[in-house]
Amino acid sequence: MNKKVVGILTLLFMIPLMVACGSQQESQTSETSTTAPGLRKEPYAQEQFLLGTYTRIRVYDEGKEAAMTPAFERMKELGDKITINEPDSEIDEINENAGIQPVKVSPEIYQLVKRAKEYSVESEGAFNLVIGGITQLWRIGFDDARKPSDEEIQQALTTLDYQKVQLDDEYETVYLEEKGMIIDLGAIAKGYIADEVATILRNEGVTSAIIDLGGNILVLGHSNRGVDQPWKIGIQDPNDARGSIIGSIEETDKTVVTSGVYERYLELDGVKYHHIFDTQTGYPIENDVASVSIITDHSIDGDALTTLVFAKGIEKGLAFVEENTPEGTDAIFISRDGEVYVTSGIKDTFELSTESDYRMAE
Repeated sequence: MNKKVVGILTLLFMIPLMVACGSQQESQTSETSTTAPGLRKEPYAQEQFLLGTYTRIRVYDEGKEAAMTPAFERMKELGDKITINEPDSEIDEINENAGIQPVKVSPEIYQLVKRAKEYSVESEGAFNLVIGGITQLWRIGFDDARKPSDEEIQQALTTLDYQKVQLDDEYETVYLEEKGMIIDLGAIAKGYIADEVATILRNEGVTSAIIDLGGNILVLGHSNRGVDQPWKIGIQDPNDARGSIIGSIEETDKTVVTSGVYERYLELDGVKYHHIFDTQTGYPIENDVASVSIITDHSIDGDALTTLVFAKGIEKGLAFVEENTPEGTDAIFISRDGEVYVTSGIKDTFELSTESDYRMAE
């Protein structure tokens, strides 16, 4: 179950919620609603358990049901190469050869590792591609999750130097300089795979679709309700993982990725230890963030940014998105005390539900 949090954002694949985010708006899916030319009212849909979670694709283009087959094949192919502790994983091979020798990998895995290192450098380790020394110690999200001793954590912290990941562009090799270093791309892999699935669907002629990789949501094209109609995406209550919606945004050709403290955690003696780790301490991050959603053009960027800005906290995280990301990248932070913060790009388009107990921050 190597999965990123399924989170706040639920673009909600059940049709009544996917375009409406709330019972008060279900009329949008009634028999009288319109459907764009060439698109279906009811999508072709498939669901498979891959990447440690339920993955779903819905295609709205008439006659394009077959496009989902190569999309799922690509998803499985990449998952097998990236997931650690799996047979034939290329990332496992890199880890097994830490401190021994460089490992030649496939071009796509090389580019993914390279991008992950770039994010590690740019964020000064807030995002860290060699976080595996910590994640494999705690094992949160797995049956054998536990709280390690402080001595174990201190030892694992010595394996987190992302500068010791050597990359050779000519030979496409990856080398971890020291034994015990572990690459874990769980904080970026689903974003990369979502983008790849979108490319497959576009190449197959799909113009309107929804990709859900366990919380990494990517909406392709416009809604099936019309060429000028965006998808409506629900933002889930981080204190209720069962589908309670606090608000919504409308987007076209965008991806929304979420990280939160509530969905994967280990509870011991009344204390919850979530799965997002402070790379300086080796313990779960403690700050004012309950969850953060990133809205951007590429899911790989959204994936990495959720981890990066979560670590920064609300004030610094908002500033980072506003000042250091491309135009069209936005964020929604939900604080532990029930306030909602949004970046300027969606200030006028994010809609807080009137039924929500949350409040917009000043």
